[in-house]
Amino acid sequence: MINLWSQRKEADDVRKKRQKISPAQLRVQKDVTELALPSTMQTAFPDPTDLMHFALTISPDEGMYRGGAFQFSISVGQNYPHEPPKVKCMQKIYHPNLDLDGNVCLNILREEWNPILNLNSVLVGLQFLFLDPNPDDPLNKEGISYDRVM
Repeated sequence: MINLWSQRKEADDVRKKRQKISPAQLRVQKDVTELALPSTMQTAFPDPTDLMHFALTISPDEGMYRGGAFQFSISVGQNYPHEPPKVKCMQKIYHPNLDLDGNVCLNILREEWNPILNLNSVLVGLQFLFLDPNPDDPLNKEGISYDRVM
């Protein structure tokens, strides 16, 4: 005779062992599947089971940063999409909207973040910083001191 109680207990044990997926992970999974990046941008997932941490390489094909390859680390927190992802440039470059520690000055990563935005918006915004740097909203204030130039 089949012991229904033992089968039910086994099924419960299997469910408990399965890793629970958070709402942030579900949203990131959706955002990653919907990414529509141009050929100048490449994503890399060092751990394919962890979509919350990945790398981005931007290789602008126009503008003053043309020919470069700029790497970013992107970390998505458990409060995503209510909080923006953390973005860090992995190399030191001269850019008015990046400081020497790799912090990024992009309005949608700060005060203009909205849960409607997605990872695609962030990645395209990063690329736009290389196509059209914004010296009027500098993060690297020391790097663009006009007093030194004059």
